Order: sequence, then C-alpha cells, then structure tokens
Amino acid sequence: MAELDEIEDEILAPVLESARRSREPIDLPVKIRAVGMRLDLYLAHALGAEFSRSEIQRAIEAETVLLNGHPTKASYKVRPGDQLRITLPDVTYDAPKAENIPLEILYEDEVLALVNKPADMVVHPAKGNWSGTLVNALQFHFTALSAANGTYRAGIVHRLDRDTSGVILVAKDEKVHRELAMAFEQRRVFKEYIAITAGVPDLDSDYIEVRIRQHPHDRIRMQGTTDPDDPTAKDACSYYEVVERFRGFALVKVQPRTGRTHQIRIHLGSIDCPVLADKVYSGRDQIWLRELAPELPESEDVQLLARQALHAYKLRFLHPVKGTWLEVEAPFPPDMQRTLDALRTHRKVR
Repeated sequence: MAELDEIEDEILAPVLESARRSREPIDLPVKIRAVGMRLDLYLAHALGAEFSRSEIQRAIEAETVLLNGHPTKASYKVRPGDQLRITLPDVTYDAPKAENIPLEILYEDEVLALVNKPADMVVHPAKGNWSGTLVNALQFHFTALSAANGTYRAGIVHRLDRDTSGVILVAKDEKVHRELAMAFEQRRVFKEYIAITAGVPDLDSDYIEVRIRQHPHDRIRMQGTTDPDDPTAKDACSYYEVVERFRGFALVKVQPRTGRTHQIRIHLGSIDCPVLADKVYSGRDQIWLRELAPELPESEDVQLLARQALHAYKLRFLHPVKGTWLEVEAPFPPDMQRTLDALRTHRKVR
C-alpha cells in the first residue's frame, strides 16, 4: 500500500479538492509508479476518498472515463503518460432493467445468440440513454447473459453505431465471451456490411487503407489521415465491392479488415462516396423521393431514409464450443430496400 499512498500524495490532493466541490470532469495523469495497475483499481485508490467503487465502475461502463480521449475498459493496464478524464454520470442504475422490446433473433444456442439490431437503437446504456437499448431488450429475452464486460454491457461482445442496423453477436457465457472477444481482436471474425453511398466509386473493387484518429475538436467524430507518423492514428483497412451503380449513387459491400470506430463511414467518405444520410460525415440525415426524382409532383413525395444507409449484413466465425463455422445474415432493412427500389426506378445508369 505504500506505493499507492505515494501515488495519492503526489497526484490526487488537488484533484480530490476539486472533486469535492463539483462533479465537473476530473483530469488525472498517470505517474510512473502506477504503471501496470488495472484502471478500475487505480481509480478506486485515486478517487475512493470521495467516490465509491460502484460509482467508478458505472462511470467506466457508461464510457464517461476517457483514456487519451477514448472510452476504455476496466481491465486496461495504465501506462506512464496516459491522460484520464473522469466524469461521473448524473444518473445511475444498479443494472439495466429488462424491457419487452421486440428483437429479431437470427440464431441462438446455449452459449451465444445473434440478433438483428434495428436502426435507432443504442447497444448499451450510457449517459442520455438509460433505457430502450439493446441490453435492456436482451435482459428480457434471455435468461443468461455474460457479465464479462459488466452489467451495463451484459452479453455485448462488439458494438454497432446507433443508426447502423444488422447482425450483432451476444454471449451468454463468460468463457465463451472471452473467446469471442479474442477472435474479434485477432481478426478471426469476418464481417460484411452493405451501404448505399452518395457518390459512385471509380473502381469496381478496391482496398481502402486510411489511418483513423479521434477528431481534434469534436468528440463524437473520427478522422482519417494518411500521415504514417501520426502517433494518435491507428491503421485501418477495408475492402469494398460495387454491387450496383446508379446516377450519383451506388450499392456497395464492405468487408472491414480492422475494427476501428466509424471505420466504414470514414473510409467511404475518403473516396468521396460517403454513406447516404450519414449526419455526422455527410452533413444530412435523411433522403426524400423527390430528391431522386424531382419530376414527381410534391403530393407523391415520401421520406425514404432517416438514418445512415449502413447495414451489418453478415457475420462469420468459428463457434467457440462446437468448433464449426457459423455464418449468419441479417435481412436487408425496409428503409434501405425502399431507397434502393427508388434508385432502381429513378436513377438507372443510362
């Protein structure tokens, strides 16, 4: 405990004094003597004088603990030079409540399940989204869920953006959860997405290799960079194939070779073909029929799409218990199908 006391003496007195007065974000550097300590343990010793361990755990699960600007895991081993920013959630719950939200279950067995996440659904509870999430729905539909990532992310092995629909993997067993998470980390899980793009790729197929980093001024955005020496950027690679071309638009399949945040959206934007109706990266969040067919009377105008046209179509991996390959596809969503039908009717290549 001597080392921990030294860490507190050196780092924490001014931090805790500020924390006593308010719940504003707390900036906390990591000093050399804390190297190798688990993040949750470090924070418990660092902030335990004012905040309980359960509050700290909930903050990590709610992604209000940022490591060098990014959410992180409780198990992360802190390193010298790491910068932590902690904001305790205003509202907390002991555990996500089960909610009877309809779910399309694509596959299920004793240890895992795959579901078709609808658009406009957050994967797990976090600040501003304490109900209506996929985890709330999973709590209702399944009697057992892995708690390997904590109660706020029960069963969640990987994530999809709120407005991305499609297949997502759920673990019921903690050992299986760890094996699946390792498969994702080692790129042994094969993912395929379908997107409608605003713009038409020059090539029928190609690899996109653009490194990705956090946007310097906007926390919800990521940013592509070709700078090989940028220490804040991570390598990212996606393979795309054009399925169908239209005037000004395209239907493409994308297979991400890495799993960076917003990777497909960033990569398609980097070739001037952003995902259609992607509010963050294309500047708009909807598409109407008369935008594709201006000759139609106003009375026939209807909204085709009100979210980014990106769908996690297929997931393929080696079942960690059965030892056989499992491949599951999520049906094409109605809003994207409606948009595709309109493109085929009004935007055929002449």
